[in-house]
Amino acid sequence: MEIAILVGAAVLLFGADRVPKLARGIGQAKKEFMVGQAEADVAAERARIDARAQAEANAAHAATLAAPQSVNGVVVGAPQTPSEPSVPPNAN
Repeated sequence: MEIAILVGAAVLLFGADRVPKLARGIGQAKKEFMVGQAEADVAAERARIDARAQAEANAAHAATLAAPQSVNGVVVGAPQTPSEPSVPPNAN
């Protein structure tokens, strides 16, 4: 019943020949909106995947930097305790 009232009001306001054009335009606008929304969803998913991959790469890189590395049994980057105190050559 409500739809019939809306259709009747549209016919009275716009005329019988313009109602199909309006309906067609509304349908095309809805279709374009749905296509744009689908494209935005795909772009957002790609951005999430790229961000996740970048975060994993950054975490892996940080883990390799944080892990101590050894060369010939000596840990590189570890603080060394000097066997003799260092004295500047010109100290009196």
